[in-house]
Amino acid sequence: MHRSAPRLSRILACAAVPVMLVVAGCSSDSGDTKESGSSESSPSASASKKAEPTVEPAKFAALPDPCKSITKKTVASLVPSAKSKNGTATGSSDTAYRAGCSWNGLDDNGVKGSQYRWLDIGLTRFDSDQALGSGAKRAQQDFDKQVAKAKASEGAKKVAEAPVAGIGEQATKVTYDLSKTGEDFKYATVVTRTENVVITLTYNGAGYAGAKTPSSDDILKGAEKAAREAVAAVTGTGADKPSGATPPSGKASDDKPTDDKSSDDKSKDSKSTDDKPKDDKSTEKKTSAHKASVKKTS
Repeated sequence: MHRSAPRLSRILACAAVPVMLVVAGCSSDSGDTKESGSSESSPSASASKKAEPTVEPAKFAALPDPCKSITKKTVASLVPSAKSKNGTATGSSDTAYRAGCSWNGLDDNGVKGSQYRWLDIGLTRFDSDQALGSGAKRAQQDFDKQVAKAKASEGAKKVAEAPVAGIGEQATKVTYDLSKTGEDFKYATVVTRTENVVITLTYNGAGYAGAKTPSSDDILKGAEKAAREAVAAVTGTGADKPSGATPPSGKASDDKPTDDKSSDDKSKDSKSTDDKPKDDKSTEKKTSAHKASVKKTS
């Protein structure tokens, strides 16, 4: 009887070992589950991201008719005897973003010679784009490019640049002299920006067959007057308001202007044809002969 008691104690001790191991195992599993649960409850990465800022929508969603952006009265005063009083529109793949018009004419004054004038306007509009910036910012960049291009005109002499007040939100005038077809031309280019639209206006003139060369001041005043009217047409405060306007949109378009290359080429083509006097009927032999030589030179 005394020997069986110790033996029974050893049996009970061995039988308890598996129970302890099971409890330990369950305790370990419970810890793993808790850690997994705490990981799942952490805030998601997407919730911590900040929303990207949106660009300001472009103010103007359309351009006015460039050939109507300058009043007929002003055209008549700046370009007497214009070959086309309604102007000649510049070719464009999308006039909602880029448009232009020009006028030129040779005013025959008989024995007093002839006066030649050329007026050109170019309009470029920019939409707002999330990647490229607001329409106004993109127009600012193009404004700087147009001023630099005017200053770099081939053959230009006595080039001068200065800001102009009271035309659009910002404006710069570039004046210079240029000799061609045997005569001295006076040039004035006014580049102005109003919101997301850039206006480039060029006016020049020369005297033929002994006529006096126009003054730089007169050419500049004419350019500034026409530029003011063009700004009024863009903003809708002029005689001709933009037609077919739609609500401003910051959405980018595949046809929107991204560089000046195409417009520069068209501008060069326009200058090569319109920026030279053409023959009109003359009452004086000397003037007629001179016009013929000008045409041949062109």
